Amino acid sequence: MSKDVLILPKDFPQLQNDTFLRAARGQQTEHVPVWCMRQAGRYLPEFRESRAGKDFFETCRSPVACCELTLQPLRRFPFDAAIIFSDILVVPQAMGMDVQMMAGKGPTFPEPLKEPEDLQRLRVKVDVDKELGYVFKAITLTRHKLEGKVPLIGFTGAPWTLMSYMIEGGGSTTHSKAKRWLYQHPEASHMLLKMLTDVIVEYLVGQVAAGAQALQVFESHAGILGPVEFKEYCLPYLRDIARRVKDKLKEAGQDVPMIAFAKDAHYALEDLSQSHYEVVGLDWTIDPRSARERTGGKVSLQGNMDPCALYAPKERISDTVKKMLEGFGTRGYIANLGHGLYPDMDPENVGAFVEAVHYHSKQMIKQM
Repeated sequence: MSKDVLILPKDFPQLQNDTFLRAARGQQTEHVPVWCMRQAGRYLPEFRESRAGKDFFETCRSPVACCELTLQPLRRFPFDAAIIFSDILVVPQAMGMDVQMMAGKGPTFPEPLKEPEDLQRLRVKVDVDKELGYVFKAITLTRHKLEGKVPLIGFTGAPWTLMSYMIEGGGSTTHSKAKRWLYQHPEASHMLLKMLTDVIVEYLVGQVAAGAQALQVFESHAGILGPVEFKEYCLPYLRDIARRVKDKLKEAGQDVPMIAFAKDAHYALEDLSQSHYEVVGLDWTIDPRSARERTGGKVSLQGNMDPCALYAPKERISDTVKKMLEGFGTRGYIANLGHGLYPDMDPENVGAFVEAVHYHSKQMIKQM
């Protein structure tokens, strides 16, 4: 085993750029911080090279590999935060489910959950240190290797998003198998969501103990539900996660900002802004000014440029960023895309996006 993996979660280098953390808490910053979902991704040639011929989840289980992939985008771009390289589906794996990454198909569960009795196949009590310790080691190692350059974000998938994968057996456009459970087996659905919530809480607390300085909860499949189902099957669990994680961190004398990203859940903006998260992440279908109005200054906002805007020429990217900044304002705002980077994007255009955020926000703050 590499010596690096045995590095301990203490005596971390001092943080030199806390812009992201200050913006998350609504404090004044010199520029608007920026990072990108999937910034460690296939759009980078060095990422493709590192990952060539290796099994995806095997990579996720290697702290040294995850650390390297997390750091790659920071060597190229002046991002204001790093996000640990991992995957949301490590949680179902920790609960005893087999998940494989199939080339050209994405994540696949050979034996998805079909009926409520299948819940008996899941581990009820998950020892997160034993099952997900490799993520904690990756976080600790990366936090040291970052040398205090920027904060490190930890993350998880949210209960409904993970439940839908576990029942669908992979990606889906309709999510009809998972939604069928909500209508046919509401009690079993709540039971599964609660089991997931319990694991997620321990997992997030473990990430902070390992060195994560912020946490993002990805409710990627929120938009497949209507407002009524969201209120019953998503919101209570998102709130429960934030409340319980914060209580446990408080006991340990820790406190990190938390971000909720419920993609396409426009109807829930008001609710999400009152759910114990410091930051609400937005997809590109929401108007920045309207988001500010509807969240009433209760939270910082993150997002929300359409990732496809990165296909535009650099001047156009700069104009799009400027408009976005004017819509959100510079306080309590973290620039990001409305979803992750796509594999065929040009790294130079990602650089132009980061540069435009820093340049235009500095100009705007100067003029205030």
